[in-house]
Amino acid sequence: MLELFKGVVPTCEVYAKWEKIARENNFGACCVFTGVVRDENGIDGLSFDVYEPLLRAWFGKWEKRAEEKNLIVCMAHSIGDVPNGESSYMSAILSSNRKNALELYAEFVEDFKHNAPIWKYDLKNGERIYAKERSYHLKNSGILS
Repeated sequence: MLELFKGVVPTCEVYAKWEKIARENNFGACCVFTGVVRDENGIDGLSFDVYEPLLRAWFGKWEKRAEEKNLIVCMAHSIGDVPNGESSYMSAILSSNRKNALELYAEFVEDFKHNAPIWKYDLKNGERIYAKERSYHLKNSGILS
């Protein structure tokens, strides 16, 4: 389950939906990570560009991987601007128990940070500035020579 939101991720709504899925599957674990935009380095917030077809393909591989282990992976992400103090990202691994969910979690989040086609910008004084120093090169992207 991948959901994209224009602006802030509505964390309470998303969590309620994921917890319901866990209950319906008789899962005892709904392990959730929520990313909140921090007030640091003089930014007013963050902004995100998403290449949706590639993101859905990337996420689909994780859904299959999770399904092979009888897990469900969920993710919600913002498109556009998110002010400080608001959420731009949530992910969850749903499982019959926490051990199985937590084993996959760290790997999922790291892969997301390095390989999901999402580009981050700082919002500062009304400008949108690419956050190059906090970004990772996306394999097979860029101008081909």
